[in-house]
Amino acid sequence: MIPSMAVSHHRHVQSKGWGRLVLIGLAVGLGVLLLAVPLAVIFAHAFARGWEAWWHTVSSPDTVQALWLSLFTVAVVVPINAIYGLSVAWAVTKFRWQGKKWLVSLVELPFSMSPIVAGVACLMVYGSSGLLGGVLETLDLKVMFAVPGIVIATLFVTSPFIARELIPLMRLQGTEEEEAAQVLGAGGWWTFLAVTLPNIKWALFYGLILCAARALGEFGAVSVVSGHIRGETNTLPLHIDLLYHDYDGSGAFAAASVLTLLALVTVVLKILVEGKGKPQE
Repeated sequence: MIPSMAVSHHRHVQSKGWGRLVLIGLAVGLGVLLLAVPLAVIFAHAFARGWEAWWHTVSSPDTVQALWLSLFTVAVVVPINAIYGLSVAWAVTKFRWQGKKWLVSLVELPFSMSPIVAGVACLMVYGSSGLLGGVLETLDLKVMFAVPGIVIATLFVTSPFIARELIPLMRLQGTEEEEAAQVLGAGGWWTFLAVTLPNIKWALFYGLILCAARALGEFGAVSVVSGHIRGETNTLPLHIDLLYHDYDGSGAFAAASVLTLLALVTVVLKILVEGKGKPQE
């Protein structure tokens, strides 16, 4: 009886081992097929005409302007979303009040909305015939088809990332440490800086990286509000699309390789932050 049980257990372990290998192989195979191969194709086409042709496209005024506009948008959007995400997470997790679930639902709305719809919504609010169009024209402020419109649309689609990273962690941590700090005489601002912020810093960094990556690659919403003005309102993703539709495939892949390299940088930063944050979880 015992030998038969041992054989059965051995077969069960063996079947689990084979199942694990199949799942790992499937995951790696799909990852290579869906991610690694397309990335390799991008760089292969980018350098198909040689290093000089790649550099000619990358260093062209339109590409440089598109890159700087993308980086400028990230530089504006990420700090604003950091303040917004911290405020929302603090309000939801550290205070008791009615309607918190509605605020969380509002925060998550951009996740369920198409970026194209988000761009149209911005256009209907800030455009010349939109809700605030008359006021903006009176003040001689151009928002749509200009850099401010790109920033606003990007803010809309990236707004949930930091808040969604912070809320679960801050809920898990509770309010005991903040309450203890206040009992000892610490004010609200000092409690946030000395107690709350150190406990959530790695989640905050993780959210910042995700927000930056999303802002850098945003296409749909920005495409609606930018006006596609070459050399002025084209971000790097829009510039890639423009090159592709101008039948400059090599140039499009060259510009895409720059955007891919920036994406890979965010992936490396994400891995580093995850490694730093694990011991504290």
